[in-house]
Amino acid sequence: MRKTNVLALAALGTVLTMGLAACGGTAGGGGNTSPANNSSAGGDNASAAKYNDGYTKVVNPSDAKGGTLKFALTDEPDSADPGNTYYAWNWNFTRLYARPLMTYTAKPGPEGLKLVPDLAEAPGEVSADGKTWTYKLKKGIKYDDGTEVKAADVKYAIARSNFTAELTDGPKYFAQYLDAGDYKGPYKDKNLDDFKGIETPDDYTVVFKLKAPFSEFDFLVANPQSAPVPQAKDTGVDYEKAVASTGPYKFESYEVGKQLNLVRNENWDQATDTTRKQLPDRIEVQYKQNAEDIDNRLIAGQIQVDLGGTGLQPAGRAKVVSNPQLKDSTDNPFTPFNRYAMMSTKVAPFDNVECRKAVQYATDKVATQAPWGGPLGGDIGTTAMTPTTVGYKPFDLYPNGADHKGDLAKAKEALAACGHPDGFSTNIAVRGDRTKEVQVAEAMQASLDRVGIKLTIKKYPSGDWSAQYAGKPDFVHKNNLGIMIAGWGSDWPSGFGFLSQIVDGRAIKPSGNYNMMELDDKAINELLDKGVQTSDAAARNEIWAQVDQKVMESAAFMSFVYEKTLIFRPASLTNAYVHPAWGMYDYTWLGVKQ
Repeated sequence: MRKTNVLALAALGTVLTMGLAACGGTAGGGGNTSPANNSSAGGDNASAAKYNDGYTKVVNPSDAKGGTLKFALTDEPDSADPGNTYYAWNWNFTRLYARPLMTYTAKPGPEGLKLVPDLAEAPGEVSADGKTWTYKLKKGIKYDDGTEVKAADVKYAIARSNFTAELTDGPKYFAQYLDAGDYKGPYKDKNLDDFKGIETPDDYTVVFKLKAPFSEFDFLVANPQSAPVPQAKDTGVDYEKAVASTGPYKFESYEVGKQLNLVRNENWDQATDTTRKQLPDRIEVQYKQNAEDIDNRLIAGQIQVDLGGTGLQPAGRAKVVSNPQLKDSTDNPFTPFNRYAMMSTKVAPFDNVECRKAVQYATDKVATQAPWGGPLGGDIGTTAMTPTTVGYKPFDLYPNGADHKGDLAKAKEALAACGHPDGFSTNIAVRGDRTKEVQVAEAMQASLDRVGIKLTIKKYPSGDWSAQYAGKPDFVHKNNLGIMIAGWGSDWPSGFGFLSQIVDGRAIKPSGNYNMMELDDKAINELLDKGVQTSDAAARNEIWAQVDQKVMESAAFMSFVYEKTLIFRPASLTNAYVHPAWGMYDYTWLGVKQ
């Protein structure tokens, strides 16, 4: 275990052991909750900030209002709709205009992983049988048009995000765990009373009815799908163009695939919100920008944030690391992410476990670590869960040499066992706008060629990556995508929050699928159910470790690095700190100097 993660892991274990109600706390006195070491708010300490300061404290703290905060992204979001997105950076960003029932404390370090109420007055009250969770909404929270948020809006938001065929990009936890019968969603059945999975006995009470106990439900409602949606304003897939805002900012204009502009939401009330600020006058986002150009503009101070939060590219990293002054404007945090390859168990020859093992043994993991920045970009991975995930245990089922550069003899043995002693050909899919992923694919291409496995690299846009390409099993099968390069961070900080959507066979979807292995192992599925119904935290964590072991036994998952990023903060950026729930800056706290 890395020493830098010992405190975080201990705190995470404490959070989950205390129980959700205890770690959630109460909303507490209105106004902002101040992160650690923020005693000099309003001061100018940018020149004093050092390398990695944003990992443990707020850099350049300030309550100054005004200006335009500028973001840039290499592609576009899967959707700006909080109910239809599954990128970690977007779950972070949508908090600027969407408030779920629960959220995370606004603090760096382990404290930031504790839950606090957002729309809700308090954490959920759970029934004795663990199958009913009840939340009371704060009164007086309004949308940007001045109308009040009601319980039915939360119910409708979950009905549309989880039970419709049209919204494919977000997770479907609620559809899997709510006791909703054969409900088909509000686009087919406009009578919301027919949705029995959630009850709203009055305008401020939301009652979730579950099929079975779900011990981590407070974490689930912290995802943006519990942000309310007024039924009358829902326009289906076009809702992303004009989201009804409950956060400090609202939509001014949105050109899909080009840019998004946010302005102050005058109906947002700081007294109801303990975790956000409202500092810039405007927030501007440019999409489909070149990755290297984003780095250059960050370093020049022309923009303030790389929205994707994945860190500097190789050229920018080299420039910054070699300059002590520039390096002091960076943070190098461990993130919740594992960067990995998935092999489709439905695409030949990877329907044979021995062919999958051949890839595991033959890959030069030093070469696949290099695009992430070598050791600066993270430790070489051997498991599905990362060391920052509660329940993690270290093991390595496929040791590929003392130097991690591949065990070619073992790879050839596996090839012979799978009936391809001379190798085979397949395609490897990457997000073409992600430079690091392309370079990882090239490194794998060179590694596997040593044992006769020939890879053809296929590049697809990240905006539709899960909806149309690697996350669409029919497309994967038709295009012989044997290997897909991906990354994953916990939906919430536990083994279940990390594993369930990428390894549970019941989470496989015709589109928007993240179990790209198409792994459907009864033992894994049953362990996931057992774990999430287990109230004892220590016993639950043992189960997550067992799931990890079984996933790796399939050989369909190959970890490259437990990720660290090198993210740059220009001197014009205020209130910058790395939020541990996202592994990037807390976008709701940022301001900009005038």
